[in-house]
Parts: sequence; C-alpha cells; structure tokens
Amino acid sequence: MKGTVPEHPWLFFALVFGLSAPFWMLSTRIGSLGLPDDLPASDIGAVLTPTIAAAILRYREGGWSAVRELFGRIGDYGRISTRRWLLVSIGVFPMLYGLTYLALRVLDYPVATEVEFSPSLVGVFLLFFVAAIAEELGYTAYETDALQRRMSALRTALAIGPIWAIWHLPSMLVMGQGTQLVLWGLCVTVAVRIINVWIYNNTGTSVFAVILMHTIANTARTAFPGGRAGYELGNGAVAYSIITVFALGVVILWGPATLARIPGRRGAKANA
Repeated sequence: MKGTVPEHPWLFFALVFGLSAPFWMLSTRIGSLGLPDDLPASDIGAVLTPTIAAAILRYREGGWSAVRELFGRIGDYGRISTRRWLLVSIGVFPMLYGLTYLALRVLDYPVATEVEFSPSLVGVFLLFFVAAIAEELGYTAYETDALQRRMSALRTALAIGPIWAIWHLPSMLVMGQGTQLVLWGLCVTVAVRIINVWIYNNTGTSVFAVILMHTIANTARTAFPGGRAGYELGNGAVAYSIITVFALGVVILWGPATLARIPGRRGAKANA
C-alpha cells in the first residue's frame, strides 16, 4: 500500500542539507557552549535535521500514521531476535576503542594511562542518546530502509556514508581539525555507516540497536583516556584505521549483499 515505506531517498539528502545550511552558517559565530568534545553549539540544531527531513517525507508519503510509525522506531527493541546481537551493538565500539588504546601504547603515543569516570558522563550519554535518535531516525529508519529496497546493503552504506561524512564536515572545520584528521574523519564516517547497516540488518532492522550503538560510541570516545584528543592522537590515523579495517572485515565475513550472512551459512536473502 502506498505510503507504508520510505520512497524518496535522494530528496531526503537534499532536505537534510537544505535544513542544515542555516546552522552551519551560525557555527562561525557561536562557540561550543561547553558541549562534549568541543562540538559546535550549532550542531544542536543541525543534528535534528535528519529527523525533520524524514518526518516531512513520511507525512507526504503516508500522512500522520506514517510519521507516528517513524517515531515508533525509537523503541523497536522488540525486533532484536537474539540477545547476542544486542550485546554486539553494545560492545563493538568499546572493543574497538580498547584496541585503539593498546595500539597507541604499543606505538608509544603519549596517551593517558588512567580512565576517569565521572557523574557528568551520564549527562553526556543522555545528550548523545538524543542526538543519535535525531540522526538515526533519518539515516537509518528512513534512508537505509528506502535504499535497501533498491540496492544491496553495502551499496546502501556506501551511498549514505560519503554524504553523511560531508554533512559532518562543517563541524570538523569549525572545531579546527587539521587536514589529515579531517580526511581520516571523513573516511571513518563511511566505515561507521557500514557498521551501522551491519548492526541494523542483524538485529531484525532495529533502529533502537543502531541508536544505542551510536550513543555508546560517542560517549566512550568522550570517556577515552585523554578525551577525544587522546583518542585522535596521530591525527586519528590509529583509531580510525582500526575502525576502517573492522568495517572491511564485516563486508568480507558477512557479505556485501546483506551484511547479514556469513558465507557458507544460510541467511537473509540478498537485496535486489
């Protein structure tokens, strides 16, 4: 029935960039206002634009019932068929960050030796949880569903990833990141989108699982020894190459068609 599924993936991208542009212009005039990782305060508005764009399109496609369905995906943990994949979504980025810490120590980078957990991390987690909802209702609940009806899981991730990376570029520049760090940041953003689609398809297309993973990834980066600066020692080459290699492993092991089937085992059918 018309309106039951997302139908306008390319219009979604145009809306997100159009809605984000005013916030990007504001970012040159206001600072971080104490946000975690020194993120620009304008990101508070820009991060809402994927959900706004998705809601506009869902209303156009299916009216208010489609919009309610979109927001209902925030708590769709019931789609997660096995506890194992919930644990993967929780643990994958802490595991990758642990590998990063070990690599930085082995390579003799001046990384801090202590992790400081403080009550403020609860507020950081909640802030990043809201931000993850705002991003993933658009990029996962709307855009991933729309594109996977047209192409394979890997092609979906590679269609979203570079555009998602460019969408983050204004924030990177306002934060004063150098050229190498920006390039690594753009690269890893594409890799993270592959991981997001992998988790999404293996949790029964649960947006909640992706939101949770996204939140933990951002919070754990803030809690990394030395904070974000400690995590990105070496212009991000160590940390972001580890994530990129992991994403490539996901593609090889689970297959590009669905990112949900290990070769030699029965799994989900490939997308057309």
